[in-house]
Amino acid sequence: MRKTRQNLKSPEQELRIFRMRALLAVVLVFALTGLLMGRLAYLQVVQHEVYSTRSEKNRVRVEPLPPTRGLIYDRNGVLLAENRPTYNLTLVRERVDDLDATLALLVELLELPDEEAEAFRVRSRQRQRPFQPALLMSDLDEAQIARLAVNRHLLPGVEVEAQLLRYYPDAEVMAHALGYVGRINAEELQTLDAGRYAGTHFIGKTGVERFYEDALHGQAGLRKVETNARGRVLRELGRTDPVPGQNLTLTLDKQLQTLAYELLDGRRGSIVAIVPATGEILAMVSAPGFDSNQFVTGIDVASYRALQEDLDLPLYNRAIRGHYPPGSTIKPFLALAGLAEGVITPDKTVFDPGYYQLPNDSRRYRNWLRWGHGRVDMERSIAVSNNTYYYSLAHDLGIDRLHENMDAFGFGRRVGHDVFGESTALMPSRDWKRGRFNQPWYPGETLSVGIGQGYWQVTPLQLATATAVLANRGEWVKPRLASRIGDEPVPLDLPDAPEDITLNNDAWWDRIYAGMEKVLTGSEGTARRTGVGLEYRMGGKSGTAQVFSLGQDQKYNAEELAERLRDHALFMAFAPLEEPQIAVSVIVENAGGGSTHAAHLARAMTDAWLLEDEEPDIEELREVLENDDGSVAGN
Repeated sequence: MRKTRQNLKSPEQELRIFRMRALLAVVLVFALTGLLMGRLAYLQVVQHEVYSTRSEKNRVRVEPLPPTRGLIYDRNGVLLAENRPTYNLTLVRERVDDLDATLALLVELLELPDEEAEAFRVRSRQRQRPFQPALLMSDLDEAQIARLAVNRHLLPGVEVEAQLLRYYPDAEVMAHALGYVGRINAEELQTLDAGRYAGTHFIGKTGVERFYEDALHGQAGLRKVETNARGRVLRELGRTDPVPGQNLTLTLDKQLQTLAYELLDGRRGSIVAIVPATGEILAMVSAPGFDSNQFVTGIDVASYRALQEDLDLPLYNRAIRGHYPPGSTIKPFLALAGLAEGVITPDKTVFDPGYYQLPNDSRRYRNWLRWGHGRVDMERSIAVSNNTYYYSLAHDLGIDRLHENMDAFGFGRRVGHDVFGESTALMPSRDWKRGRFNQPWYPGETLSVGIGQGYWQVTPLQLATATAVLANRGEWVKPRLASRIGDEPVPLDLPDAPEDITLNNDAWWDRIYAGMEKVLTGSEGTARRTGVGLEYRMGGKSGTAQVFSLGQDQKYNAEELAERLRDHALFMAFAPLEEPQIAVSVIVENAGGGSTHAAHLARAMTDAWLLEDEEPDIEELREVLENDDGSVAGN
């Protein structure tokens, strides 16, 4: 059988295959080209705005413009807190190639301790959004700025920017009243308005600066700038100016504040002065003070540790947070409580043999004058500061009524309107002791409270406020530090002011005033030496606060005690009696009886405010204090 021959090669089939492959290749090329052209069209046309904006951002940068912080003035227009030009070191982390190397170089160029590199690292994270500059260091000096300028090419993302920095001309005198600003920390960043605080590195930390932060800060602006590839600004394309903070006018009088600080003469203590009719705080001093400017730029560890470890506690604001037994300064208030509750009349007398005893109790609660004052009525009890009269009155009132009446004067509560960080101190009560110690209240504790001892604690601001209410015949006006915010006055009729105190007989106020005037001018007055030569009528009350309790048969001897164990000296006063213009409280720690040291300081304050032509002679006053041993005065 004949076999058919098969050809292994077919030109026609190969040509068909080639043509098919070529066609597929052409289709694929056209498809890819079409896809590419479509993508180009999408990017160039549809996404034009998006990518043009991104491109613009590589060339154009939006920078925040921090507002100028409002200035702070005293009542007479004297500048208390200003802004001074300074240079700050900032860093943008996203523009730094090697953060460790950059921080190490900065520490070397600025001639700082090696541990500052870690502090810089922490601060570099304290910002509100990416690409926002973080503040590393404030107040660069000229040498540091020069070294950074020479090495700028080695420091991408690092800038030296000019900015206004807070400065306090009278830092130590005003430190506790004004407070200070400081760097914004990580915790504060979480709560701040990012837009309002854009570009801002400082915020009020304490005092007036903290309370009025919203008014003082202002509103941040912004500017659009063109930059080169290295991020250096070439030109400004547009701006929205920041809104500066409002200026603040305080009620403080710089001269009186400075005088109060000088009167304390380096001793631990506080002086507060208030205008009774308006609640304006004229002076609010806590001594010793500290240099608040250190905290603005960032206090170094060694300096801060020294302040913390100082036994005199310069960082502690005694005026609003210091807790002191009020001692006998509260006797006029107790007398008013007795009158209001019908427990006493102005002419009711108590016989004082030198002590008081509770019924069926052998313990003797002693008067400061061990042989007693004999027959004592209300006015004389205030003038001679008789303890026995007030033991009896406190026992008749009882702790419940006593607490209620003292609360009405502001004891045991925050009394200031705009005083940041104020403490309530402690006005004890039956319920308080049950909650604190799970113990009942004992009658003997009421007697201690009746002479301003025991659990009772007050702040100097509370004592000055109560004195102002007393001078106002019971009318409440809350103490305040600001008189104007910008051009707007701070109103006097604050909604949270306590209710006014009323008496059944308005003449009773005059009887209380008469007793307080005799403290300074009466023949038996505990502060009669202070009242010599008074050119106006003044009412006051001395007080002595024990640092530790004496046994029943022990006698206090200051010379045998360490200085910090001696009694605190207190005095409260207002003047003139007819139309009070100033109420003062003075507390000097470990200075002994209030009828000597503290009384003289209170008199110097009222003289300075009421007698405008006379300026107290500090050196002469120091001699008076050295020579007045209190031998003719009481507690």
